[in-house]
Amino acid sequence: MDVVLLDVRMPEMDGIEVARHLQKLERPPAVVFATAYDEFAIRAFEVHAIDYLLKPIRLARLKEALVRARSAPPRPGVLNEIARAPRTHLSAQERGKVHLIPIAEVLYLKAELKYVTVRTAPREHLIEEPLTQLEEEFGARFVRVHRNCLVARAAVRGFERAMQDGEAHWEVLLNGVEERIAVSRRQQHVVREFGKT
Repeated sequence: MDVVLLDVRMPEMDGIEVARHLQKLERPPAVVFATAYDEFAIRAFEVHAIDYLLKPIRLARLKEALVRARSAPPRPGVLNEIARAPRTHLSAQERGKVHLIPIAEVLYLKAELKYVTVRTAPREHLIEEPLTQLEEEFGARFVRVHRNCLVARAAVRGFERAMQDGEAHWEVLLNGVEERIAVSRRQQHVVREFGKT
């Protein structure tokens, strides 16, 4: 089994988020965190049974952590619980690889059966995460326009009325794609809210 040593604080993506993405691999590695964080953070790791190394790292302690990590790799749920901030990336598994998708590039998240389509300007990715959980994590960045769809607030370029089956409804116009997203009757208040800004 592979073991990865991750610093908790890293540029662009923290170690906890990296560990969450690694869990999507077919054979995820065991993870040991290195940290210079205060006592509160260390207690969080202890409570959730994820091993850590306090800097400066002693060789004997490193050996002990490696043995522990191999016997009990972190569970994804534990990593979700101790994450302190929303992720900066989503991860999609395709053909044995994990693709990282920057949240800043996501135009919309659309639930279809057990998958969520993650749409960026160049392409779509499929992930297996509940839309409600994504809304909870990224609620400041996305707005629900339909029971099965969240759109990135920053990607909304406007709204337009359209007809479908003889009924008028609103559609969201997004930057970077021609595709339009229907706004459900229940979510029409979103059109008014954007009109106020």
